Amino acid sequence: MRRHETPPAWGSLPCPRSELRLELVLCCGQAFRWRERSPGHWSGVLAGRVWTLRQAEGRLWYRLHEEEEGGGPPSRAGDVEAQRVLRDYFRLEVGLARLYRDWGAADPHFRSVAADFAGVRVLRQDPVECLFSFLCTSNNHLARITAMIERLCQAFGRRLCQLDAEPYHAFPTLQALAGADVERRLRALGFGYRARFVSRSAQAILRQFGTEGFHQLRSMPYPEARRLLCTLPGVGAKVADCVCLMALDKAEAVPVDTHVWQIARRDYGQQLGSSSRSVTSRVHSELGDFFRSLWGPYAGWAQAVLFCADLKQFRRVPSPGISTRGHRIPPAPAPSRCRLSPTLEASPGDRGTLCTEAAPATGTPTVKLHNGGSRKRPPGDGGLLAAPNPAPAHRGRCRRGATPGYASPSP
Repeated sequence: MRRHETPPAWGSLPCPRSELRLELVLCCGQAFRWRERSPGHWSGVLAGRVWTLRQAEGRLWYRLHEEEEGGGPPSRAGDVEAQRVLRDYFRLEVGLARLYRDWGAADPHFRSVAADFAGVRVLRQDPVECLFSFLCTSNNHLARITAMIERLCQAFGRRLCQLDAEPYHAFPTLQALAGADVERRLRALGFGYRARFVSRSAQAILRQFGTEGFHQLRSMPYPEARRLLCTLPGVGAKVADCVCLMALDKAEAVPVDTHVWQIARRDYGQQLGSSSRSVTSRVHSELGDFFRSLWGPYAGWAQAVLFCADLKQFRRVPSPGISTRGHRIPPAPAPSRCRLSPTLEASPGDRGTLCTEAAPATGTPTVKLHNGGSRKRPPGDGGLLAAPNPAPAHRGRCRRGATPGYASPSP
């Protein structure tokens, strides 16, 4: 499609599906604020902005939405800054092809599974958002986690704009979550005992680190960052490892819950804690060490691939080696009340190109969703056993509330 045939609005940067598959990465329980508003169009809040993402023709396409009138100062982020945010969030400087080869050479099971699951990578999330999101995951399932986080943002975060009648809010600041009345308000919003963890952890972070100091955990060695996280109210080994892996640049961190425990026992013959009904501290530590010795310094990333491949709704997803070239380009999503950012400009070369394509095609594979039961663990242990709420099978789109992930393993 020639540039002059379509209206401007979309920017893009080079990103083959072998390096990133949005339908897997945004739907496996790493992050909870992305919505598939129409097939292949993912909208969410990132770095205080509302984005729509899509993939086609070996590129990652993005569209920025401006805040509503009176909702705050206009954004001045240009195309180069938008691409920097995306490269950072998806860790695009990390080449998956080499890592997959290394993991496959060391692990025949990984090699047999990963052929159909290229493009699974770990996000680099904001540490505050990542921590408080995973504090909501204890004894929970994905639909409820997602709803809780949205209520949290609506109650304490700044409103950004509205897409298709759904409001989007920035994630709350530490100061907003540390207020004297936060616990009571969160209990009224259905957070239960988690309300106390959210409120007291926000207060503890401000007292011990401050916002900037908390982000500086990225520069600490993994064991020290993990130890400090575990001193926060409600943070156990599982939540600490999720934050280390997905927000603090600790690629060696391996979050261990019952799902990963089952993978280790079933596929690797690891019988640690076989007589126990839950993941003990010893099991968590020894399984983490086992996978680090097997996969090396990016063990957490390798675990993410197997975790994703083991989820029921992804087991029939085919290899992404099918080109989208020649597929029909569907229309753009329905108009929204958000204004498109006027600051996107063409950026030549590998930095990405501002394209006039309205809605690039993806060739998104059909996905069949399954139901699951649930089990519970004691509150506050940072582990998750609950499966999604029962829902009818649905093809073509990954439904919120029907997708287990890091936050909701399927037994």
